[in-house]
Amino acid sequence: MTRFDTAPETKAAGADLALAFEDLRYTLESYRAANDERLAEIEARNSADPLTEEKLVRIDAALDDTMRRIDRLTLERGRPALGHDGQGAHGRDPLVAEHKAAFAAYVRTGEAGGLKRLEAKALSTGSGPDGGYLAPSTVEGEILRRLAHVSPIRSLATVRTISSGTYKKAFSTTGPASGWVAEAAARPQTGSPTLAELSFPAMELYAMPAATQTLLDDAIVNIDQWIAEEVESAFAEQEGAAFVNGDGTDKPKGFLAYPTVAEASWSWGNIGVLNTGVAGAFAASNPSDVLVDLVYALKAGYRQNASFVMNRKTQGTVRKFKDANGNYLWQPPASAGAPATLLGFPLVEAEDMPNIANNAISVAFGDFRRGYLVVDRAGVRILRDPYSAKPYVLFYTTKRVGGGVQDFAAIKGLKFAV
Repeated sequence: MTRFDTAPETKAAGADLALAFEDLRYTLESYRAANDERLAEIEARNSADPLTEEKLVRIDAALDDTMRRIDRLTLERGRPALGHDGQGAHGRDPLVAEHKAAFAAYVRTGEAGGLKRLEAKALSTGSGPDGGYLAPSTVEGEILRRLAHVSPIRSLATVRTISSGTYKKAFSTTGPASGWVAEAAARPQTGSPTLAELSFPAMELYAMPAATQTLLDDAIVNIDQWIAEEVESAFAEQEGAAFVNGDGTDKPKGFLAYPTVAEASWSWGNIGVLNTGVAGAFAASNPSDVLVDLVYALKAGYRQNASFVMNRKTQGTVRKFKDANGNYLWQPPASAGAPATLLGFPLVEAEDMPNIANNAISVAFGDFRRGYLVVDRAGVRILRDPYSAKPYVLFYTTKRVGGGVQDFAAIKGLKFAV
């Protein structure tokens, strides 16, 4: 059931969040005790008891469930209710209030006269009866804010809002020559830098939430918030997949879609990777050593803001790793909204990262704010369709978004291969 007034839920979420962290602490203690038992059995007789393995799998699943619960409660607690009267940060602007009222009338009744007049005033050519109408800035802002919380790569990357269809960025493939000279020595002319251009086109992303006319007629329903909630999951799911694996055709190009080379042979335009040395697995002995190598494959200037990116299943594997002193390398979130950490670096879950398999790049590490760029074309368009799925009213909602690697030195991958 869709929620429209989040104040009571926000208070409840705060109380539930404390209980969830307590559950996390207890479950993690049980998990580590079971894993220590498994490791002791392996050391004593070169294999673990199947019952111990089964117990560890059950606790691992419970730990994942608790982490998902914390993520959900943290997101709910951070969702402010949108004002019903347009008196938010922009509500005192008469034009914003007029747009908001006209948009609400269009969504509830299909009356588009108010939006047509507004767009005529603004000389808008980006929308119309065939392509929908621009949603108010409050709706667009709320959609983007929610996506920043639930789309993992967007939350790490640099995000630019553009007004054109493509964002172009120049970069230097060879810098100007430089050197040291004596005070009175001649200054030889330096070479000019060689520039190239990266292009990030914004592709169209759509969702189509449905509502009954009864819901739309209900005056207490916050239309802005309802639309943002309905498209949030659909947009986040599509973005998450594209930012990781997208091929760049009618969608953003994911960082794993670029050519990869061994880190020792890295060059611009490629993602450098390290191999685990074992096909489809970590090494049996000292498996965490390759994670340390991955960290130090990144230059120091990138490491200070770097994060690990992997899916939940891969995280379940590295959760068992210890250092030479017997300390677990994976640590749970320290507070609400904080990520888990691995080797002291934030660990971000991206379910579209590949599972551990032969030749799969299942772990990425890097400074994604410098390494990956997300571009949002300003404006969210909504077309009301009361005919295609009667008695439901469909809302064809589109936004344009692009993405790609902007600094190939900032992201490294771990490949499960010999």
